[in-house]
Amino acid sequence: MDTAAEVASQVEASLRRARSEAYPYRRWYPQAILPEAAARAVEALPFEPPAIGDTEGKRETHNSSRRFFDVENRRASDVCESVAAAFESPQVLDAIYEVCGVDVSGNYLRIEHCLDTEGFWLAPHTDLGVKKFTMLLYLSTDPGYESWGTDVYVDADTHYETAPGTYNSALVFVPADNTWHGYHLRPLEGVRRSLIINYVTEEWRNRHELASPDTPVQRRVPA
Repeated sequence: MDTAAEVASQVEASLRRARSEAYPYRRWYPQAILPEAAARAVEALPFEPPAIGDTEGKRETHNSSRRFFDVENRRASDVCESVAAAFESPQVLDAIYEVCGVDVSGNYLRIEHCLDTEGFWLAPHTDLGVKKFTMLLYLSTDPGYESWGTDVYVDADTHYETAPGTYNSALVFVPADNTWHGYHLRPLEGVRRSLIINYVTEEWRNRHELASPDTPVQRRVPA
């Protein structure tokens, strides 16, 4: 299993070489984010897709079935621990600051493990508020996964593009009032596996979802 340091080095490298786009908002498309062994270990986690029915366009519709790289799962799983520790590392936080221009120091890491199935959709939204950074990391391998990326919108009603759903790639953005994204309803034959990686403020109410609920992340203090 890859160590946290190995995961952090690959995450940093993927961010630094990521393609960026400016319209309709600044976003990045990093590739090969996790080391291969770590990506495959996430696939092998013993989580089952929830039988949730209609999401009503929101993940919080079925909060009881959601999974996180939280304290309990970090203790139980080497890959949850190494990935969470990597995204808490100053090395990755520095890369986020230098590439994306946002200092997430003082915030808290939240990683959600998502297993979406036929019927899943998300209404356009912005993540504005307590989320200070968003990475949507795609780890699907079922047929058709390439078309399962996040939808990017100009506004709540105007679709712009669908992010590539390439295995071990991501859509990254800094939440703002124009960062509209969602997932329009389309055929999903299999499981759409992804990690939603956020840094959230102290105001985040569901503390049990956080990777380290009592310890905010800190990047290196410049000399």
